[in-house]
Amino acid sequence: QLQLVESGGGLVQAGDSLRLSCAGSSRTFRNYNIGWFRQAPGKEREFVGVVNRIADRSEYADPVKGRFTISRASDEVTVHLQMNSLKPEDTAVYYCAAAWGSNYLGRREGDYDYWGQGTQVTVSS
Repeated sequence: QLQLVESGGGLVQAGDSLRLSCAGSSRTFRNYNIGWFRQAPGKEREFVGVVNRIADRSEYADPVKGRFTISRASDEVTVHLQMNSLKPEDTAVYYCAAAWGSNYLGRREGDYDYWGQGTQVTVSS
């Protein structure tokens, strides 16, 4: 079973940048597409973005397109979510999730097999 741990959250001001990390518990992590989701208080969890297992394809939700970038580290057990030009509406708990690698890049929670516990991102105005 794959375990995921997010890190890097915190309190920042609008316009700042933040990089989140998702660490996998084993090298099987490299075989999974990795997605990021977020959940703001009182709202449903929503898709943020996804990268495929070989990092040659990624997709993003419209609200973050052009500001957020997902990358895979060379250690093969870490994925980063680089968040630039942060806005107060980006405030949420951010989760990474893993789906067995395929050509399909899922945007629904049900597309993913494993989830992390989440990391809080708060953007002040």
